[in-house]
Amino acid sequence: MDGLLLFAHGARDPAWARPFEIVTERLRAAQPATPLAMAYLEFMSPDMDEAAAKLVAAGCTRVHVMPLFLGTGGHVRRDVPLLLDRLRERHGDAVAWVLHAPLGDQDAVLHAITQACLRVLE
Repeated sequence: MDGLLLFAHGARDPAWARPFEIVTERLRAAQPATPLAMAYLEFMSPDMDEAAAKLVAAGCTRVHVMPLFLGTGGHVRRDVPLLLDRLRERHGDAVAWVLHAPLGDQDAVLHAITQACLRVLE
C-alpha cells in the first residue's frame, strides 16, 4: 500500500503551519483511503521518524515523501536524504521511501505562484 509523507520545515509559531494543515485536510478529503502524515524538520511535531512510523503501522510498503519547500536548499539537499537513510536503516526492505522533488521545483506550483502574483496586478 502507498502512503504519502508531507515534510515541511516547521516554526515556533503554530500559525505558520496552517497552510500545511489545509493541504493535509484537502488531501485526506481527496484520497481518504491513502495513509497520509505531515512531518516537520524542527520546532513542531511530529518529526519524520514519528510520521513515518505511523505510515508503516498503517501498512504502507511504499511511502512517497513530498518536501513542502519552495527552494532546494540545504535542508532538501542534506537533511532530507539523511533522514530517509535513517528510515531505510530502521525499516529495511519492508518499505520503499520515494523522495519527490520539492514543491518549488514543480512546474504546477511555479505556475500557481505566477498566477497569484499576476492576480494582484489586475
